[in-house]
Amino acid sequence: MRRPVDIAKDEASMTTLVELTSVFEGIASMRIAQTKNQVLESTKFFDALWAIYLQLRVDAIFSYGRGNSDKPVLDRELFIIITAEGGFSGDIDQKLVELMLKDYDKTKNDIIVIGHHGAMQLSQRGVSFRKYYKLPSKDKNINVAPVIKEVQEYRKCTVYYQQYVSLMNQEVKKIGLSAAIQTTAEKSETHEAIISEANYIFEPSSYAVAAHLERSMMKIALSQLILQSKLAQYASRFRAMSASHERADESKAELHLAYNRARRNVKDERLKEIINGIKKSKAAAS
Repeated sequence: MRRPVDIAKDEASMTTLVELTSVFEGIASMRIAQTKNQVLESTKFFDALWAIYLQLRVDAIFSYGRGNSDKPVLDRELFIIITAEGGFSGDIDQKLVELMLKDYDKTKNDIIVIGHHGAMQLSQRGVSFRKYYKLPSKDKNINVAPVIKEVQEYRKCTVYYQQYVSLMNQEVKKIGLSAAIQTTAEKSETHEAIISEANYIFEPSSYAVAAHLERSMMKIALSQLILQSKLAQYASRFRAMSASHERADESKAELHLAYNRARRNVKDERLKEIINGIKKSKAAAS
């Protein structure tokens, strides 16, 4: 039988764990609300850019902002995988890596990893990647320009990310970067003509301006996918912390019950000793 003092120490430790998981649960919930608002704000900005871009677009080909550049393009497909920076996102990163590896062919694909957890998982599997970037710690002013420069070197780019469905449900997805831009545009409202070559002069040319807009829209689309992934990670973290909080609370209740039982056993033993002592005293006196 464990001593009450030892059980009391374990109960105190479990109380601390209950408080910590509750705090992490609250932080994840707060981050979910903040990130949702940021996604809505970036969508509004994208709508304005898309409306202008439609007036300048001269063909149906999305050139990833390369414009009329003569720089050779790699005839390979770039995979961008967006994972968590740490290991508190549950098993969703593992599912995302497994989804990407089903499509991966080292003779046809290169990989760029966003998030340290994904880089670790790929390294453990012996899969090499071209570059690794830290997942942005902030949800605003995300700088994806270095990644966009890498994208422009390839013929095609596919992004593997995590999608927030609900607080208790997150999914792993993949989408072509140009398709992500088109999908975002389809969700936007229809705008009247804002700008055209008939009433504006473009320097150095309308092609250069269109290429600049393409780069800007790629940055927004990639930023939104990063925010979507972070939203899913926060939700996964909330779910994990919620489950941990529940288990810790149950363990605390069990320890408290064990503590009370141990104290009662100690009192019972002392009472037995007292009664036995009285009986021995009476027997000796008689």
